[in-house]
Amino acid sequence: MQLTNDIFYIGVDDKTLDLFEGQYIVPNGISYNSYVIKDDKIAVMDTADKRVTAEWFANLRAILGERLPNYLVVLHMEPDHAANIAQFMEFYPNAKMVATAKSFGLLEQFFEDLDITNRKVEIKDGDELDLGKHKLQFITAPMVHWPEVMFAYDKQDKVLFSADAFGKFGTLDCDEDWTCEARRYYFNIVGKYGQQVQNVLKKAAILDIQKIFPLHGPMLKENLDYYVNKYNIWSSYQPEDKGVFIAYTSIYGHTKAAALKLKDMLEERGEKVAITDLAREDMAEAVEDAFRYDRLVLASVTHDAGIMPQMENFITQLKDKNYQNRKIGLIENGSWAPMAAKKMRETLEGCKNLTFCENKVTIKSAMKKEDLPQLEKLAEELCD
Repeated sequence: MQLTNDIFYIGVDDKTLDLFEGQYIVPNGISYNSYVIKDDKIAVMDTADKRVTAEWFANLRAILGERLPNYLVVLHMEPDHAANIAQFMEFYPNAKMVATAKSFGLLEQFFEDLDITNRKVEIKDGDELDLGKHKLQFITAPMVHWPEVMFAYDKQDKVLFSADAFGKFGTLDCDEDWTCEARRYYFNIVGKYGQQVQNVLKKAAILDIQKIFPLHGPMLKENLDYYVNKYNIWSSYQPEDKGVFIAYTSIYGHTKAAALKLKDMLEERGEKVAITDLAREDMAEAVEDAFRYDRLVLASVTHDAGIMPQMENFITQLKDKNYQNRKIGLIENGSWAPMAAKKMRETLEGCKNLTFCENKVTIKSAMKKEDLPQLEKLAEELCD
């Protein structure tokens, strides 16, 4: 696929992958993006996952024709992009690998018998690689989302090769909204490192970027302000939408009933509400929605003097992703010793700028008419 006069796409769609990074459901698969810049010298931008080795090399050879690559530029050493480095360096013995010092350190960990001692081009922030017309300027992007990551900016075509940033789940031929799956991708893959994303966005802001080519998902060629603005919102941990996200765990349906009743009360007040059953629905999507909305309600039955495992996992993931700047409501249920609200609040300790509603809701076994005033007060406080 030709992207500009000199830049070609050689990536591969993977439609058979069930779990990305061994944990994230990808109903529409994933793309492993890779690019070739053909100039006086040829640079190959990253490889691909071992699942698609044969297809990737076939795409590469089709674009190279009779020519040989001069450089393999490695922006990210994660195996879904770097699995074919050893074979590439073996097939093209005169090519050099361009990467950060930390990438070369990881190279030795992933490839035990690979010796490219005299074929390394070690990159620091601001360094350039001259291909002819095309000159690549490198921008280190540590912890977006590994410590060795860098971006590359092509001054000729004004393309930012953005590694995992601005990526999304789904194959390239998948017809779906970018924002939803990019948001789910961002908060679950990169979300912990908001400050690092902010840092690299500031570096990139001085560049005249007209296209963004990520390592997953579509190449972004229009309306780039929209995508950059989303990343600014997400990486600064600000709510994207006004609304309430209700996440619940329920054993016999009584806690679920309370959560659904609160949903009705909020919608009657004109609020946008999303709700999920943490035991049955995609946890990664629940994390995404918690960051998307400005208010969160946690509803859990008391379980073994604590909270349900799915709720504990959910809150732990929020903490791991630096959850902050939100208003929190709590609903608990317990037949003899309700403890869930206390445990949920304790589990969230350490998160920044969380405001807890004063009106906690406690259900004893099953929701009854006498519980409705509690729910009404919580709904009013959430809407205040």
